[in-house]
Amino acid sequence: MKARRAEAAGGRHGGGAVAAGPGRGPPHRRSAAPQVRAGGEAGRRGAPPRRGRGVPRGLAAVTGGAVVCRGGGAAERCLCRGSGTKERPKRPLTAYFRFLKENHSAFRQRNPEISNMELVKKIAGAWKELPASQKQVYEEARKTDWQRYEEQLAAYKAQLTPAQAAALKEERRKQLAKRRSFKAKRELTVLGKPKRPRSGFNIFVSENFQESEGLSPVAKLKQLFDVWQKLSSSQKQPYLQLAEDDKVRYENEMKSWEGKMVELGREDLIRSKNQRPKKKTAETAKKSGIAKASSNENKAKLKLKKSEE
Repeated sequence: MKARRAEAAGGRHGGGAVAAGPGRGPPHRRSAAPQVRAGGEAGRRGAPPRRGRGVPRGLAAVTGGAVVCRGGGAAERCLCRGSGTKERPKRPLTAYFRFLKENHSAFRQRNPEISNMELVKKIAGAWKELPASQKQVYEEARKTDWQRYEEQLAAYKAQLTPAQAAALKEERRKQLAKRRSFKAKRELTVLGKPKRPRSGFNIFVSENFQESEGLSPVAKLKQLFDVWQKLSSSQKQPYLQLAEDDKVRYENEMKSWEGKMVELGREDLIRSKNQRPKKKTAETAKKSGIAKASSNENKAKLKLKKSEE
């Protein structure tokens, strides 16, 4: 047994063969060369350097020596890397979150069997029942920390260059816009807004996606797009007709939904007259259908290019 352990240790530390032993798989070798992360001098030749630890994905640009990140909540932290500036101070906890943090472990010990969600509900209930005098202790702590936070934030902003400050402001503007957009979409989902009509190509993809060739979803979509382009007008017609039917479904559901929104006092969610579709003659409908199909094909092309990039 000792000999076997010694052989195994020798294989781990010296690059030698590891003994297989009874019941084990075939022996294998570990490389004796040290493994260096890509991006160092010993990294792969020609390979781009990897992002550093803690740097969010989606690195966008370097402005004034400051790294600006896209699509991440850590834009302020990322801004400081490589520029020598201090990190943005963290906002202090609210009175309730202080109470939650302080009492979480005690509540967990008393209720080891319940889920995290139920545990948080219990703590929230305890906070509601807490006397105002005890809540005031947490509120005073928050005010003290908030004053310190404002001082640290002023010092942080003072050290930024104009380019860094502008980049940070733009990043925060994008984040707020993205958050507002997500909130608006979620509200429409809750209110039951009808789904937009599908195009002929979308219907074709949904019917043939599982059977299409390709190892990845992108490869399947590309293959289906090539097939769709080779279809004749008569072969595309059933899908285009289904798309027209779906458009009628959408308009009927939207009229009913907008009527409900008027009753709820949400006229802000109703489409303007310019957004509503105009009645078309048979000839105009045919032309617009062909134009729409062409437009959808172009959109699909752009999506494929972006996914391949």
